[in-house]
Amino acid sequence: MRWNLKAKPEKQKVQALQNALQVDEIIATLLVQRGIETFEQAKSFFRPTLEDIHNPYLMKDMDKAVSRIERAITNNEKILVFGDYDVDGTTAVSLVSSYIKTFYSNAATYIPDRYLEGYGVSFKGIDFANDNGFSLIIALDCGIKSIDQVKYAKERNIDFIICDHHRPGDTLPDAIAVLDPKRSDCTYPYDELCGCGIGFKLIQALGQNRNQTLEDLIPYLDLVATAIAADIVPMTGENRVLAKFGLEVINSNPRSGIKALVQNIKKKTLTITDVVFIVAPRINAAGRIKHGDYAVQLLTEFDLEQAEAFAKEIEENNTERRGLDKQITKEALQQIQENKEETRFTTVVYDENWHKGVIGIVASRLTETYYRPTLVFTKSGEKLAASARSVQDFDVYNALEACAEHLEQFGGHMYAAGMTLKEENYENFKKAFEKVVQETIEPNLLIPEITIDMQIDFSDINPKLVRILKEFEPFGPQNMHPIFMTKEVVDTGYAKTLGSEEEHLKLFVKQKDSEGIGAIGFGQGKHLSLVQNKNPFQVAYILDENEWNNQTSLQLNIRAIKQNNG
Repeated sequence: MRWNLKAKPEKQKVQALQNALQVDEIIATLLVQRGIETFEQAKSFFRPTLEDIHNPYLMKDMDKAVSRIERAITNNEKILVFGDYDVDGTTAVSLVSSYIKTFYSNAATYIPDRYLEGYGVSFKGIDFANDNGFSLIIALDCGIKSIDQVKYAKERNIDFIICDHHRPGDTLPDAIAVLDPKRSDCTYPYDELCGCGIGFKLIQALGQNRNQTLEDLIPYLDLVATAIAADIVPMTGENRVLAKFGLEVINSNPRSGIKALVQNIKKKTLTITDVVFIVAPRINAAGRIKHGDYAVQLLTEFDLEQAEAFAKEIEENNTERRGLDKQITKEALQQIQENKEETRFTTVVYDENWHKGVIGIVASRLTETYYRPTLVFTKSGEKLAASARSVQDFDVYNALEACAEHLEQFGGHMYAAGMTLKEENYENFKKAFEKVVQETIEPNLLIPEITIDMQIDFSDINPKLVRILKEFEPFGPQNMHPIFMTKEVVDTGYAKTLGSEEEHLKLFVKQKDSEGIGAIGFGQGKHLSLVQNKNPFQVAYILDENEWNNQTSLQLNIRAIKQNNG
């Protein structure tokens, strides 16, 4: 693993911020590293307000979208709220449909079947709308490349409003409105919203027509925060504001569906990390194992007892998903070894029997073993479908674009994408993808990297530092949990491994004359011999709190360990 220690910011900037905020050098340095250099910038970082949320009408086509929805309501048209089957899509559908239904009943939801229809706007979904008299479809978290589907709908007198956050192609669909801040002709001030975030901008605009304020829309932010966490979008600007207020809703008064998912968790206050690892996988499990409709039913259910019944079923889906994920990962690793592909620049694996619902998770697992761009294929109807995952700083979407001649369709982001191809094109695509990555990836990107914010001593750690660091939350891309590095660390004789495969490491560490601090290293069990016998070592970690038996204590959450002079 490469250890990358961030450069120290300009000393004058750090000192100026220290004086303005009356904080110590560590906090001021971390803030300047995040681009926060003035008192006003720090104030909006630590104390975001609803005033930081932009006017939705700054988004291109928002006026057209609202006008068409209002016309549909006036004419009593049937509105279909359509969205993808992942967390971002199902939360967006739940948000927009539940909001519209507070004043208009002639609306329904549609989530495509992952296996029968695949990702995005489907012809089957349009046929459903046509057969059931829907004349307006609001597509959420998908649609930006659905040129043929929107044309097909138009021929059947069905209008489209597209709310998407994925990169557009050269041509936009011929929809009534295309809401996507990544449009080249859209000047909206923030272009990193998730699909559910775009859905929120739509209901914000509809709300303004009804003399509603942002305060009236706060109850919907539990869904937005869940989507922001799950979709791994930057935790900056508007996303950070929406996530912060959404977390408050999750912790104080969440909708029945989210309450049913989290009520058995022992923690008093959930963080965005808890949402990523506890709430999101369960919502996702519905679409992976059964159908995304189950997630929408859960998230739009007002009755807690009924929500608990849905949550119980989704919990069973999640247990099944975990078993499949483990089994398929094992089979994929075996396939790589059997094909002698351990030293390639890419991982591309395929089995027609793999469950389509978990191939994205398996792709993520494989990148943990072989750190390189990864695609996991399975059979999907007459074609093969895949999920792609990338490594830090490598754009897998661009790599797929370079292989587009072999693909039927593809879409996604820099770090995650999905695609389909004909089975006879699989081997040619596999060769082309390997060639493109080999020619374009910087060799150092194939070695995992840990980026460290600062080197500190244990003597620098105190309750005030920990308290202010908590104010940096919610964490996420571009506002990651600060990672510190400390040298000349020794374990005081407590080092041991934990877990069924002894994969985790538990320590009690000291440096010089500092007081001892408990430490946990998930997946770090392999370093046991390095830290035994009071051998000094370097450790990279985040400052964490451990809650156990109603007691809270400071703990290092170890991210990496190496020899003292390694």
